[in-house]
Amino acid sequence: MALPSALTAARPTESSPSCAGYSANVRVVVLISGSGTLLQALIDDVAADAGAYSIVGVVADRAGIEGLGRARQAGIPTVVVCPSTYAVRSAWDVALADAVGGFSPDLVVSAGFMRILGPAMLSAFPVINTHPALLPSFPGAHGVRDALVHGVKITGTTCHWVDSGVDTGPIIDQRAVRVEPDDDEASLHERIKVEERELLVEVVRRLAAGPDGLAGVSPMLGTV
Repeated sequence: MALPSALTAARPTESSPSCAGYSANVRVVVLISGSGTLLQALIDDVAADAGAYSIVGVVADRAGIEGLGRARQAGIPTVVVCPSTYAVRSAWDVALADAVGGFSPDLVVSAGFMRILGPAMLSAFPVINTHPALLPSFPGAHGVRDALVHGVKITGTTCHWVDSGVDTGPIIDQRAVRVEPDDDEASLHERIKVEERELLVEVVRRLAAGPDGLAGVSPMLGTV
């Protein structure tokens, strides 16, 4: 089936995965690995304004994490797909794609999901991710620390499409955060997280809004 028009216009052009068709309420699956604060921001947004999108499932890479509790408290179905259960990474990737596909999502949100997604996932679903730095600067697991080490005065957060690389997918939107003279990694990361949560909610809302949802936000869009 065709992707929602906003998703088709904004996502990378090198692949055209099939997924559930567009409806007035875009179906979102969230991938998590930890406390689920980004997930909670989306849950709160849906609760405050049940409009353009809904969270139909949460998939985690390990059991017993706080994010799963947040999902269950909100009445959202959850699935755990643990990599250690599978002999090879490709088998886990297929199992993850199967679990996500069970929810028939229009969009997948990687919300603090600390795994690189493989071909089975990326060929099946449009996936977005947030990163605590202004990509393409400081990709990888230590974006906040790397920004401090390099002495930048402005860092921030990026929302981008996920591709096969590490934080290399096309950028959707960004927010800047000033580095204060007395910042350490923890204090800077906390301020970035505030912007990251707001940015993610904004981007998901725009993607769910329809053909003009991301107009002017991403240089990939051109004329929608």
